[in-house]
Amino acid sequence: MARIDPKKLPGARKTPMPEFIAPQLATLVREPPKGDEWFHELKFDGYRMLCHLHRGKARFWSRNGKDWTEKFPNLARALKAFPATTAILDGEVVVVDTAGRSSFQRLQQSMGRGGKAGATAFVFEIFDLIYLDGYSLSQTPLRERKLVLEQLLASAKAKGPLRYSDHVEGNGAQFFKQACEYGIEGIVSKLADSPYESTRNRNWMKTKCIKRQEFVIAGYTPSKKGFPGFGSLILGVYDKGKLVYSGRVGTGFSIKQRLELQKKLDRISQSSMPLAVKPKDPGLRDAHWAKPQLVAEVEFTEWTADGSIRHSSFQALREDKKPAEIVREEAV
Repeated sequence: MARIDPKKLPGARKTPMPEFIAPQLATLVREPPKGDEWFHELKFDGYRMLCHLHRGKARFWSRNGKDWTEKFPNLARALKAFPATTAILDGEVVVVDTAGRSSFQRLQQSMGRGGKAGATAFVFEIFDLIYLDGYSLSQTPLRERKLVLEQLLASAKAKGPLRYSDHVEGNGAQFFKQACEYGIEGIVSKLADSPYESTRNRNWMKTKCIKRQEFVIAGYTPSKKGFPGFGSLILGVYDKGKLVYSGRVGTGFSIKQRLELQKKLDRISQSSMPLAVKPKDPGLRDAHWAKPQLVAEVEFTEWTADGSIRHSSFQALREDKKPAEIVREEAV
């Protein structure tokens, strides 16, 4: 196909390619927005990545500005075939399970192999194009950006692990219902004519099938059942700059994870409690406190009236999230 001329796109602005662009984030809502002006996409269970392309060389940036290029060698190779001189792509790096669903635990296992066995399992689900051949597309409407992205990926000679993240237009409630029935984490709804903004606003909204979010690890309690490693992790979120208690999580770990996590926490241990207010939880009597430097993703059923989570299960550590930005997610 003929090369796309970005200057003909509405809102395109000629500008040097930036070193890093902070990603646009979605606001958590209880139900998807109604109306045909919304695009609805699947919510992937992976690592959000901004990929910068320059003459066939790819660089992957995490959402907090870390260069993760070396972690995804197969994706960097595949992107050499992307038909653009310079581009910035927004998407999610995932590993899919046997049912075709993205699996964060499988993703972490693949990354733990150090780019050796299993490294080719990485897939880049691309859902936005925010820079192309000398032009910023941040002010170009989303529907135009996605149309160009789809055309570029369709023309790539070796797509391999590069996938266009498609969407449905309208029918958000039905799409959300089907996503949940299939075991997907949720959906992301985006205003079709909106620009790309490096902030969290209501032009992008996420609806989750299950309750799941990140927590800061404040320490751990020793095991009372003879488990290797700790008994449970002590969790917190920031509220007005102060770390407040959010409960504990004691399930979802392998023995190897318990031992590795305890070593990490012992290396950053401290005698004082990092929480702003001492919790009433009697299970913290023998707590081992740590500097609030690690972030855990946890699945749970509900929040209690006193701000703790119930029936929690550990999912993974999140290296792409800064502890200071972890707050309680509340649907609006």
